[in-house]
Amino acid sequence: MVPPAVVPWFLPPPPPCGGGGGRRGDARAVAAMAALPPGPLSPPGGGAADAAGPEGGEGLFVLLGAGLATASHPLLYVKLLVQVGHEPLPPTIGRNVLGRKVLYLPGFFTYARHIVEVDGKRGLFRGLTPRLISSTLSTITRGSVKKAFPLEDMEHVSNKDDVKTSLKKVVRETSHEMMMQCVSRVVSHPLHVISMRCMVQFVGREVKYSGVFSAIGRIFKEEGILGFFVGLVPHILGDVIFLWCCNLLAHFINTYAVDDNFSQASVIRSYTKFVMGIAVSMLTYPFLLVGDLMAVNNCGLRAGLPPYAPAFASWIHCWRYLSAQGQLFRGSSLLFRRAPIPAASFPID
Repeated sequence: MVPPAVVPWFLPPPPPCGGGGGRRGDARAVAAMAALPPGPLSPPGGGAADAAGPEGGEGLFVLLGAGLATASHPLLYVKLLVQVGHEPLPPTIGRNVLGRKVLYLPGFFTYARHIVEVDGKRGLFRGLTPRLISSTLSTITRGSVKKAFPLEDMEHVSNKDDVKTSLKKVVRETSHEMMMQCVSRVVSHPLHVISMRCMVQFVGREVKYSGVFSAIGRIFKEEGILGFFVGLVPHILGDVIFLWCCNLLAHFINTYAVDDNFSQASVIRSYTKFVMGIAVSMLTYPFLLVGDLMAVNNCGLRAGLPPYAPAFASWIHCWRYLSAQGQLFRGSSLLFRRAPIPAASFPID
């Protein structure tokens, strides 16, 4: 699930001025951002980094990734607390579009305001340092892998008479992107685990993971080398499924539904990837959720112990547990969160 550090390659260019959309459009954008997988994704076969040169492009992506990670950290922080099931504020009674009474859990802004009241504004950036290191490692690793295993450029092919050639190109580029994503995920995952554990300390007010180096020593001492890679498998599976589904779906739609003779074909294709990215990220969100829960499960923090969650034997055990409770998409929405408790018996003033 989508979510880390660099703007996903399928995001379209900014719309022309005067488009409109209002609050409803902003809400959808925030919800989509929360559902996207966190890994830094770049277009198969290269992108802006190539145009800026190998060294300049890599440095640009590191800075861009750090800025985006810092700006989006409060969003991902609240999202993680919701994922582990921490609900410090009571639900409120409201009505849905049909006029029926429902219970709504606090949204992102209310939840963030609660964090500020408890920890101050700096509290919204708990766990940011290891996340920035993880983002930087991921970006540098992707660049190094791309240099070590360059992908030969192929001419753009989208004509229906050359479907086999076009599909072969997409498969090659996606395979190359998958390799870069998997390697960067493995390298950056230990810092991702530390960042997750630093953030969920808000639940039990612990200070067990107070710094990057002390956290590394503690994890190695208590869990061994494997402790740095808990939750890695579901994250990699989510990344792989996301890449293949998004690229193949966008390819088939652009090949069979978009005519090259149309003047706005390139714009439509960019928005096709955008829409496919959001749709597929929602489908792969359970992998992101399970991976994040495994990163904090049974590590000595309150958020990873009962009553929040049992000690899971594996990520499959965690998946089955969430599936049985209908919670595989917990935290996927941070704006309009329905409480699982029926509100029919609650009066409304």
